[in-house]
Amino acid sequence: MPIVHQEFDPRNNVLSYYTYDVLTKLLHELVEAHPQLANIESIGQSLEGREIWLVTLTNKDTGSALEKPAYWIDGNTHAGEVTGSTVVLYTIWSYLTGYGQDKTITRLLDRSTFYLLPRLSVDGAERYLTTPYMLRSSTRPYPYEDERDGLYPEDIDGDGQILTMRIKDPNGPWKCSEKDSRIMRRRELDEEDGEYYTVLTEGLIRNYDGFTIPVAPRREGLDINRNYPFEWAPEGVQSGSGPYPLSEPETRAEAEFWRTHPNINGFVTYHTTSGVLLRSYSTKPDDEMPPEDLDVFKLLGERGTQITGYPSISTYHGFLYRPKEVTHGAMDDYAYDHLGWFGFTTELWDMPTTAGIGPRDFIAWWRWHPEEDDLKLMHWNDEEMNGEAFENWRPFEHPQLGSVEIGGWKTKLYGQNIPLKYLPETCEQHSRFTLSHASLNPYLGLRRLVVEPNGDDVYRVVAVVENKGFLPTYTSKKGLERRVVRPIEVELALPEGVTFVAGQQRQEIGQLEGRSNKIWAGFGPSSAPTDNLAKVEWALKGPRGSQVELTVRSQRAGVVRQRFTLE
Repeated sequence: MPIVHQEFDPRNNVLSYYTYDVLTKLLHELVEAHPQLANIESIGQSLEGREIWLVTLTNKDTGSALEKPAYWIDGNTHAGEVTGSTVVLYTIWSYLTGYGQDKTITRLLDRSTFYLLPRLSVDGAERYLTTPYMLRSSTRPYPYEDERDGLYPEDIDGDGQILTMRIKDPNGPWKCSEKDSRIMRRRELDEEDGEYYTVLTEGLIRNYDGFTIPVAPRREGLDINRNYPFEWAPEGVQSGSGPYPLSEPETRAEAEFWRTHPNINGFVTYHTTSGVLLRSYSTKPDDEMPPEDLDVFKLLGERGTQITGYPSISTYHGFLYRPKEVTHGAMDDYAYDHLGWFGFTTELWDMPTTAGIGPRDFIAWWRWHPEEDDLKLMHWNDEEMNGEAFENWRPFEHPQLGSVEIGGWKTKLYGQNIPLKYLPETCEQHSRFTLSHASLNPYLGLRRLVVEPNGDDVYRVVAVVENKGFLPTYTSKKGLERRVVRPIEVELALPEGVTFVAGQQRQEIGQLEGRSNKIWAGFGPSSAPTDNLAKVEWALKGPRGSQVELTVRSQRAGVVRQRFTLE
C-alpha cells in the first residue's frame, strides 16, 4: 500500500509525501513563482537517471548567491525517510512566501544564500513510495549482485504492505502480552509450558528446505550515508559503505557541488527517526574535538532544543547501534571534519515520545523496553490514530510455512515517517531552527572608509573591514586546521591616472573572528575585543574626483564592494 498523497497546501496544514514527478513539479512551480529569490538546477543524475534537484534561495538584487555566506539543507538520504524531503519542501515554501513578511527571513535572504536539496535518494524513495518494499538508500544491488537464499520481504497476502508474521512455535522466543494480546513480548529466561511464537518479516523463503529459515541479506544493502570520505571503511567493517568513498552518483554529485560552492558554513541533513539532533563525531569522543568547536556545537544544540523540542547529543556518546560499533563514512562527519561546517543530522519524528514514553537510550530501547511502553504505544494507536498505525493479527495460509498470522505496526507511515496530522507542526519547527542556525553565519561589512587628502594629489585611504556575524570567517577551528578557507582579500580597482604610492592593489588580511570566541567573556578576557576588525591602508596619487572601487572577498563571509571618490 503506497503512502503517497499529492496534496500540498501548507497554508491550510495540508502536507504529505510526494513521488518524484510530483516533487519535481512542486519545486519548479515554487521557483517560477519567485524568480527574484529562487533558482533550481540539477546537480547530477541518480543511478537510474533521475535528476537530483537543488534549489538556491537568495535575494538576487543584493548580490549573487556565491558572493554571500551560505547554509545547506538536505533530506531523504535514506530511501524510506521521506519526511525529510517534505520538511525541505516546506522550508523552501515558507522562506519564499515569508520574504517581505517575516523580518528574519527577509534579512537572511538579503544577506545570505540557502542551498536546499529535498531528496538525495531519488531512486530509492520512488520505490519506497510506490511499492510495498523498504530499502536503505540506492536501488543498486549490493553487496551481492545475485539474489541470495533465505527469507526475503514480500507482500504475500496482496494487501499492498509488508508487515510481520508470527508463527506458533513451542521453542519460540516470543509470547503474547497478557495485558494486550496484540503486543508481542519476549519470553522470560526460564519460562516454559506456555504458547510461544517465532516472529518474522512477512515474506517468502528462497530455496526453502522445508525446515530452516535463514534470513536473506538485503537485496539493496547500500547505505549512501556510509559512502562519504570521512573515515570510510570497507564492507567488512562498515555495512553498506559501497566499494569506495563517493562511489555512488548521488554522493559524488553532492561532494562536487560543495567543492564548487565554498561559501557554505552550516548544514542540517534530515533523517528519521528518534526525535534528536545528532552532532559530530560518530567515531570519536568529544574530547577529540577542538574545545572551541564543541562549545559552539553545544550552544547550537541548546538553541535547536528550544525551537524543536529535540535533545542534542553526540552520535558517538548517545547514538551507537552497538557499544563500540561506530559509524564510518557519514555525511555529517565529512561536512564538519573535512569542510569545517557546523551542523546536525536531525532524526525527525519519534513515535515513542509522541506516545508518552519518556527519555531513553535511543538505540537500546528498540532492543528491549518495559511492557508499559508497549501499552502506551498501543494506547496511542487506539486513541490518537484511531487504530490506523497497527494492523491487528489475522490468520493466513502461507504457501511455504502453512498457518501463520500477519499483522503488526505499519512502519512506513507511522514508525519510520511522521503521520500526516503531525507533519505541519514539525515542518514549521525545523524550518525555524535552520533559519536560526543560518543567522549565525559570518558576514563581511565595512565599518569605516576614510579618504584624506595629503596634498600634491596624494590621498590616504583607510578601510576598516569587519565580520558582523557570530561565527568567524573560517567557520570553525576544524576549518582553520584543515585550511579549507582562503584568507580574506582586499582589492582596489584604480581608474586610469591613479597610482599606488604605498600599499598593494590586492592584500590578504587573514581571517576575522566573530562573536563565537567571546561566549565566555564574562569570566575574564579571552580574546581581543576587536579581533573581528582589520584595518587596511593605502596612499594613492591621482586627480581629485577620481572614482576608486574597493572590494573585500571572503569565501565563507561574502563580498563587499564600495565605490569612493578621491576628494
